[in-house]
Amino acid sequence: MRKCIRCNCEMKEEYGLKISAVLAGVAPVILSKGQGTFSEDLGKIKAAVCPYCGEVSLYIDDLKSIK
Repeated sequence: MRKCIRCNCEMKEEYGLKISAVLAGVAPVILSKGQGTFSEDLGKIKAAVCPYCGEVSLYIDDLKSIK
């Protein structure tokens, strides 16, 4: 359970992010280390939204790849 940093209410989790463009496909946003073709994928970025004030928080579930 995530708490909003602005109003301390429980946030709604498990939302995703999409890139909105005419030629872009719908794919999850991935956190990566490094740049280019040989970058290491660290996990899908997810979002939590506060239903009261609209604050958005980005996170990844699997922290093993970061440590």
